[in-house]
Amino acid sequence: MFDINNLIAHPHNQIKLSDYSTQYVGTFTDKSDSGPVRKQNLERLTQLQDMLYAFDKHAVLLIFQAMDAAGKDGTIKHVMSGVNPQGCEVVSFQAPSTNELKHDFLWRTYRRLPERGKIGIFNRSYYEEVLVTKVMPQFILKQRIPGIRSLKDINQNFWEERYRSINEMERHLHQNGTVILKFFLHVSRKEQKKRFMDRILKADKHWKFDMSDIESRDNWDKFQNAYETMINHTSTNYAPWYIIPADHKWFMRTAVSQILVDKLEELDLHYPKVTKLQQENIEKAKQILSTEKK
Repeated sequence: MFDINNLIAHPHNQIKLSDYSTQYVGTFTDKSDSGPVRKQNLERLTQLQDMLYAFDKHAVLLIFQAMDAAGKDGTIKHVMSGVNPQGCEVVSFQAPSTNELKHDFLWRTYRRLPERGKIGIFNRSYYEEVLVTKVMPQFILKQRIPGIRSLKDINQNFWEERYRSINEMERHLHQNGTVILKFFLHVSRKEQKKRFMDRILKADKHWKFDMSDIESRDNWDKFQNAYETMINHTSTNYAPWYIIPADHKWFMRTAVSQILVDKLEELDLHYPKVTKLQQENIEKAKQILSTEKK
């Protein structure tokens, strides 16, 4: 297996992404070795989701952030493959629309948060506002924020305020029953290149290719720094960041599924107790149906 503590960015610890291996696989030897664990987690997640819906006190929010080709889509697909679609919603956030730019930077994601009893998955999220915008701050100017007239106005205090806003929102959600799990899929530059080449050389993967992904590699170090800073400012006890090694897709999916199952287990979910009246009605319905002739 693996020690989940090795993957948590513990609050108040200043982590360095370079200290986290992108190839870590715990004690597993290969994909087949981890298969039974993923299968068991999938089956257990199906049960836990059903109880989450019936218990109706918690919502679960999963946030996936990563460099391009790290495996967000595939991880979501495999980990959530046994989940009832009625109790789960995946939202993939792209560049903000004209209407979204008329609101504060948290608005468009806040309105898509999961309700109690359901699992919400953000494929990218409000964290793009301290990642992409930090590497390319010219996007901030499109938001028409009072006092931000030029790139010179986007200073360290500006980013500190954004981190603070995110932490305060997540604390509010946590206090009102939302479980927040944040996954940074940590892929190496070498592995990203391999996956880009795979998209280029295989016709059935051409649809995944986007030239902007290649251009983003020019800013690799800037993005790594932005992720590192973001994690250090926003990994909290109530909404921790998990740094998931992503060079081996099978381990990435195993780790995410294990973390999700473990967290749901901690909630002590159970089905609501049947009231006396409900039990009486159950017995009455049983009697009526058992005596029907057709």
